[in-house]
Amino acid sequence: MTPTTSRAVLARAVRRRAGAAVVVVATSLVLVACGEDPRPVSDSTSEPTASDGAQQSESPSPSPVESSTGTPTESPTESTSEAPSESGTAVPVYFAGDGPGGRTALFREFHRVQGDPLTEAARLVAGGGQPDDPDYRTLWPQMEVASVTATDGVLLVQLPSDAFTEAPDGMSRRDARLALQQLVLTLQGVQQERVPVVVQRDAPGLDLFGRPTGTPVSAASALRTLNLVNITSPAEGDTVSGDTVTVTGVANSFEASGPCRLLQGGQEVALEGYQSDGWMEDRLFPFEVELPLGGVTGEVVVQCETDDPSGGAEGNGPSVDTKTITVR
Repeated sequence: MTPTTSRAVLARAVRRRAGAAVVVVATSLVLVACGEDPRPVSDSTSEPTASDGAQQSESPSPSPVESSTGTPTESPTESTSEAPSESGTAVPVYFAGDGPGGRTALFREFHRVQGDPLTEAARLVAGGGQPDDPDYRTLWPQMEVASVTATDGVLLVQLPSDAFTEAPDGMSRRDARLALQQLVLTLQGVQQERVPVVVQRDAPGLDLFGRPTGTPVSAASALRTLNLVNITSPAEGDTVSGDTVTVTGVANSFEASGPCRLLQGGQEVALEGYQSDGWMEDRLFPFEVELPLGGVTGEVVVQCETDDPSGGAEGNGPSVDTKTITVR
């Protein structure tokens, strides 16, 4: 497919979806930080499902995480195969990745944990596990998390050590701030409340990554911390089948639209434009788009981007997220 053809297909796809944005119902609540108004990634809290059985995912799917605050917790697509049920709790975990121009941004992934969801999710952030997507990473060095409890209107994180009072070598001030936001957004997503997070160290007055502890930390601006497009499903490593693959995610893109592509061997084999539910707020909005598989089999990459009106002439280019999956 030539670049000219790609643009034409995308333009038609976006026009077909123009006006399809869903009005957020009044019962959808937003995540408001104390004294600030950083919005959640999306108001969508329902679980995306495969359309009419056209898509079949063989990866284990976590159960939906219901939200009373509008926190972005929709789970990846439920499997339509007869996979064995899993125990534990599905939790959203925020990891770091490369945004436009290589600038660090945060992405969300769902993981299944055993035990207390708050504590186990915090341990994943603090180096106790690996993201499924190889493009993601944690900004935290390996640290012990003793517990996370909801108490006195805050989420209290106990770090029983005096390590890393200063930022590790190579950690910038921005990355230190984002490391704390990894923890805040993850715990607020698990708790599904807008409560701030307090980190308590082994001894009073100890910093963490060169930043003070003991005072509440709220969620920062979504547009300054998050990658502006994030694929929810399919998840990294999924296996799908059928005529199409349903792609869901959240984004904040110019005029609420952008491209999703299917790539195989570095070549574009399908292109459709998504239309998200909005773009003129400090948050990311849900979207859904169908990508035709067209007889493709084997390993493919789903790639969604924000719109780049300048065509690369200005700025650092679009935000991009990818998922490698298998089509059978």
